[in-house]
Amino acid sequence: MAFVHLDVVRFYTLLICAVFSSVSSNAEIKVNPPQDFEIVDPGYLGYLCLQWQPPLSLENFEECTVEYELKYRNIDSEDWKTIITKNLHYKDGFDLNKGIEAKIHTLLPPHCTNGSKVQSLWSEATYWIAPQGNQETKIQEMDCVYYNWQYLYCSWKPGMGVHFNTSYQLFYWYDGLDHATQCAEYIQVDGQNIGCRFPYLEASDYKDFYICVNGSSDSDPVRPSYFIFQLQNIVKPLPPDYLIITVKNSEEVNLKWATPNGPIPAKCFIYEIEFTEDDTTWVTTTVENELHTTRISNKSQQLCFSVRSKVNIYCSDDGIWSEWSGKQCWKGDIWEETLEVFVMPLAFISLFAFLITCLLLYNHKTVLKMVFYGEKEVFSHQDTFC
Repeated sequence: MAFVHLDVVRFYTLLICAVFSSVSSNAEIKVNPPQDFEIVDPGYLGYLCLQWQPPLSLENFEECTVEYELKYRNIDSEDWKTIITKNLHYKDGFDLNKGIEAKIHTLLPPHCTNGSKVQSLWSEATYWIAPQGNQETKIQEMDCVYYNWQYLYCSWKPGMGVHFNTSYQLFYWYDGLDHATQCAEYIQVDGQNIGCRFPYLEASDYKDFYICVNGSSDSDPVRPSYFIFQLQNIVKPLPPDYLIITVKNSEEVNLKWATPNGPIPAKCFIYEIEFTEDDTTWVTTTVENELHTTRISNKSQQLCFSVRSKVNIYCSDDGIWSEWSGKQCWKGDIWEETLEVFVMPLAFISLFAFLITCLLLYNHKTVLKMVFYGEKEVFSHQDTFC
């Protein structure tokens, strides 16, 4: 028992020594934060570059691959975006209507630190555009629509209380352009810019699209407004056309329509159908360009439907519904109407023609009889005379 007790004591002694040795070893391993951390604005209307230099005193870790943990956000946001990278820069889009804050620290991999996690203190940076003009001078109700995935239109309303001679300008940029570009074709009302018609935007899908609308005035400065979106998420397609409705076996109803014209692939559509049976209306959606349903009642007098389209979740995160197509209807009394309008009058005319024909034939037969018997009497007289 004494030997067992002695072994236990030795075991705990060695364990405590190992822990303290590890702590002492790790306490000696330190790393500095990255140097010259800053947020750089290259003039792309919100697409910023976060860049830094390696930390000092990395001579002891020449065989280690140093990593950096970067966190950033707009100042009013509750959540940080986190990136682990080995590079010395990182780019992303930000809302320049608000300030930006970021922080970064150095990470040493476990194989360089005896299996423990070693990280530096945080290095921090902020960025904001100095505000100019009152908040009320910013444009209002900015609305951008990418019609049929071909033509981009943006419109806005002037800020409140701005001078009548205030001039607004729109600039835009996306990855692929060398620099921010000004709108070439403004939409104007009373000489004031209130919108922009964009040219063909080559290779602009599935990328952040940045817009700034600023202004100038003889009286007061105008505060700029910044926007970020992706074009495929604001597409408004054309409505479907060539609607067809057929009824089989008095109950089965088949609704069919053609895919809208334009560059949007057929697989990218979702359709909303509004179906009306007499006074009852219901709405449903489908990704196919036809729908099968059944009539509520065989006695219903009229079936009508119309369709609108939108880009579905497989091709975008959001979209705008098209206008409704025209209505296509089917009337349940079509045969009765046909009977009343065509068959009955035709039958009456046919019957009348038949009666006239019979009467004419009867009259013709009577005339022939009269002629025949008249000739017979003449021959009889001739025979008597002879």
